[in-house]
Amino acid sequence: METEKLYYADPYQTTFTATVLGCEAGKGGYLVTLDRTAFYPEGGGQPADHGTLGGAAVTDVHEKDGVIAHTCDRPLTVGDTVEGAIDWDRRFDHMQQHSGEHILSGLICAAHHCDNVGFHLGADTVTIDFNAALTEEDVQELEAAANRYIWQDHPIAISFPSPAELEALDYRSKKELTGQVRIVSFPGADCCACCGTHVASSGQVGLLKILSCQKFRQGVRLEILSGRRALTYLSQTWDQNRQVGQRLSAKATETAAAVERLEAELAATKDRCAALERTVFAAKAEEYRDKGDVTLLESPMGSDAVRRLADTVAGTCGGRCWVFAGEGEHWNYAMVDHRSGDVKELVGAVNAALRGRGGGKKGFAQGSVQATRQEIEDYFA
Repeated sequence: METEKLYYADPYQTTFTATVLGCEAGKGGYLVTLDRTAFYPEGGGQPADHGTLGGAAVTDVHEKDGVIAHTCDRPLTVGDTVEGAIDWDRRFDHMQQHSGEHILSGLICAAHHCDNVGFHLGADTVTIDFNAALTEEDVQELEAAANRYIWQDHPIAISFPSPAELEALDYRSKKELTGQVRIVSFPGADCCACCGTHVASSGQVGLLKILSCQKFRQGVRLEILSGRRALTYLSQTWDQNRQVGQRLSAKATETAAAVERLEAELAATKDRCAALERTVFAAKAEEYRDKGDVTLLESPMGSDAVRRLADTVAGTCGGRCWVFAGEGEHWNYAMVDHRSGDVKELVGAVNAALRGRGGGKKGFAQGSVQATRQEIEDYFA
């Protein structure tokens, strides 16, 4: 006996009564079947409803051969009349996301003569795949068009056309369909075969935001949010932008320009630091000119700076230059010997004595050691 689907008659129905027809232990709990249900089963890219049934928590819902099974956290008695209540926040969120997807997909397919080839309503975002290329300008225009449609508050129509009516109907479908087909129509935007739940009018979607558009297989993948999810996302990003603006002494609508100024200032500061570094390293090189082999212990600095100092001093000292930069028991090192030669054995000995790791090639080595300043000084004494 097929389960009566109350969610098709009224997707806004949140409570109902039904008779328990079956209950058996299954994966993840007890599989309960009813004579009728308002719980939507997973399908068509839309997750299942959650809620309660006869005091039991409903954690999943699936349909097979017209029979809907509710995964419950405890058993129910066959023959009992039970009351069910769906998690309305979850259901309405899915209705907003699914309806927003319809509106955007219909507009994209019509404007770019392509197909929606993939749809997933996830816990955080919705993804839609199209077998077409979209530019950034296309995405902006499509988002604006979708929101205009939403705000015009078009009524949504659900129908079950006869085979003859279906044959004459221009509608979207990812596969060939047999039997009774359910058509969801967003007049002026989309007409699609769909088994999901949807809002009664486009205005209830509220808002649609496209988060990203990335190349995917032979087309693109869009990541979108609708309704409450879109509002939450925009509120969070606005708050983040407001905080950035406060730190940059800029209006929330002018943070990009403020960041550009900050980046320019940072680049100028880096240039000044690089020039100062070259001056200091050149002075070091003069200090150790013709001194032969040199070992320098310096304050912490980046590995690139360690290498540059070793290279600069090695150019004047006439021997091998080791530079260790760090503090405590962690030091980065670099060794440069412009006379070249294989340094593998030399570096291996240093690593073994000073608990280090690293390697090198002809005339150059780089790595780090876990040793104290005194241990380094004693080794090279």
